[in-house]
Amino acid sequence: MTTELRLPDSLSLDDLHTFLARATAVDDGATRLIGGGGVLAAYVGVLAPAGLLDSSPTVLGLRTYALAADADPAPFDRVVALRAMQERLTRLQNEVVDPTSPVAVPLPPATVAASWAAISPPRGGWSTVTSVESAQLEATAKSGIDEVARVIPEGTGEQIVHRVRSEVWSRPVEGADQVPAGAAFAALTLGFLAPDEAARVFTAGAWTRLSTSRGHVLVKRRGLL
Repeated sequence: MTTELRLPDSLSLDDLHTFLARATAVDDGATRLIGGGGVLAAYVGVLAPAGLLDSSPTVLGLRTYALAADADPAPFDRVVALRAMQERLTRLQNEVVDPTSPVAVPLPPATVAASWAAISPPRGGWSTVTSVESAQLEATAKSGIDEVARVIPEGTGEQIVHRVRSEVWSRPVEGADQVPAGAAFAALTLGFLAPDEAARVFTAGAWTRLSTSRGHVLVKRRGLL
């Protein structure tokens, strides 16, 4: 079993640390790390349905990184605790001496369970659908955040909280029916929105992908194959 991943330099280390820190603020459960062919794909969960009767979509965040040229070529697929991974990255940031040298990042020894990690987005077959301006996605996300905060009082039960969030984040973004508001929320909170850059929208079967130069949001709709 793979025990470490090797990044090419400290810039990649810092970027991965920032990405996972943002993800921790949304859901501090797990990150799925898939390595192969010189590339690391880091997935995080943003939104997921609670139970079989919940029709809300699964929303994931994804950033990809080059692996160091001397990295073990054996492919790996690990789901590890997000906070444990963050602790290792923080420690390495304090230890790096040469910012241009490869950095070995030890993986947490234990794997964890995450419902969203059991499904994998397609690697190919994506069709371009439309594009959405970052300003519109940001406005949608902030409006949803405000609505959730306004509707849910302190001390509300978990079941009601999830129902409200599900209703808010399942609504389509105006002018882009394939994109739920939850995807806009993910793009904003994970730092994927860039000024004056439109996010491209792709679909493949039950999946929708929102892509910018900073990362990807992947949405799996319930009830579709």
